[in-house]
Amino acid sequence: MTREMEADVVVLGMGSAGEDVAGRLAQAGLDVVGVERELVGGECPYWACVPSKMMLRAAHLLAEARRVRGMAGDSVVRPDWAPVAKRIREEATDSWDDQVAVDRFEGKGGRFLRGEGRILGPGAVAVGEHHLRARRGVVIATGTSPAIPPVPGLDQVPYWTNREAVAVEELPSSLVVLGGGAVGVELAQVFARFGVDVTIVEALDRLLPGDEPEVGPVLAEVLAAEGVDVRVGVKVSEVHRDGARVAVALEDGTAVAAPQLLVATGRRADLATIGVGAVGVDESQRWLPVDDRLRVTDGVWGVGDLTGKGAFTHVALYQAPIAVADILGEDGPPADYRAVPHVTFTDPEIGAVGLSEEAARAAGIAVRVGMARVPETARGWIHKSGNEGLIKLVADADRGVLVGATAMGPSGGEVIGLLTLAVHAEVTVEHLRRMIYTYPTFHRGVEDALRDLDV
Repeated sequence: MTREMEADVVVLGMGSAGEDVAGRLAQAGLDVVGVERELVGGECPYWACVPSKMMLRAAHLLAEARRVRGMAGDSVVRPDWAPVAKRIREEATDSWDDQVAVDRFEGKGGRFLRGEGRILGPGAVAVGEHHLRARRGVVIATGTSPAIPPVPGLDQVPYWTNREAVAVEELPSSLVVLGGGAVGVELAQVFARFGVDVTIVEALDRLLPGDEPEVGPVLAEVLAAEGVDVRVGVKVSEVHRDGARVAVALEDGTAVAAPQLLVATGRRADLATIGVGAVGVDESQRWLPVDDRLRVTDGVWGVGDLTGKGAFTHVALYQAPIAVADILGEDGPPADYRAVPHVTFTDPEIGAVGLSEEAARAAGIAVRVGMARVPETARGWIHKSGNEGLIKLVADADRGVLVGATAMGPSGGEVIGLLTLAVHAEVTVEHLRRMIYTYPTFHRGVEDALRDLDV
């Protein structure tokens, strides 16, 4: 039987963005129904940001211990995955139970429905047997799911996505990773440092193809030195079972095989399942179109990964209060994506913000580039083992401001904070040159890159 419900706002998807929007609106006194088919909190706390960084923290500790030799004495390292798996279950995911998150939302005055929501029309949503009428509107925050490539045979073999990789309690002897993006390289380095024989296969010509072209080769050298077999510029032609292993045939005529396959080839939004066609949106689009107030159309807002503005928790949490203000009829600044930062938490870390050199040139900007190699900076030389990386600045020569930057190296994710502020606030290159940079720090490499910008 159909059960009719009414609310001021219905929020479809209670991941980072949806939970924040729903909670803020409920605290503002609106009657809010939050809908989630999986776990409240979404990908980040249960399968992505938090547990994966716990894995990386453990792997980086192993690497640091191995660097003792030749610099501070000697060390014997015996990796043990058990405490990592235990910490993920007990400290991060609560064994993938979201009751605390549900209680938190309901404690703010919201109502929660477990199920998959589908838009039926303006202000109308179906969730199983429930038909909901949203008086003020609907917020779509259903996130993304792994994009599985149409490789022949892939649907006939077992494979991991990031979720299974994070939940693993016993490590395989070897692993093939399809995809050299952030998720692929982070997990590859984790498992390699714990003794797994890892191969990465990336179809494009370098790892992290979305980042500056100088970054991928440096990371490939680091991973190769740690025993990872890095194969770039080669596509997968077929996947099939080979006894207890999964065999991956490549278009260059070679093949790799392992007991376990990890597919890390990006993410996608599924607009058709959400039913956005019922409110006039083309469901064949890759991302949900939103304006600078996060409006999709009258009475419909979209927040989070499925908007295509950056598949990062910090972007989702940036968008949430903008959408809330618009729903409440409040004035506020529109969304501004000029300085969206991101970090790949490998060792070395890779932080980036704004436009790459290629993107800036494509936008018609008069580009000037400055570069500093971390091993050639004072702190990099002192740091020695594990000092790989670079700082790259992309400047608009006409306006005299940075439009993009990359900081790769130890603490690269922290160094990018300075550069994010510079891009966001349009601090002039001359002001940056007049700054005092603490000696000897990694961020002082920014000064070296600014000096190179003059050449």
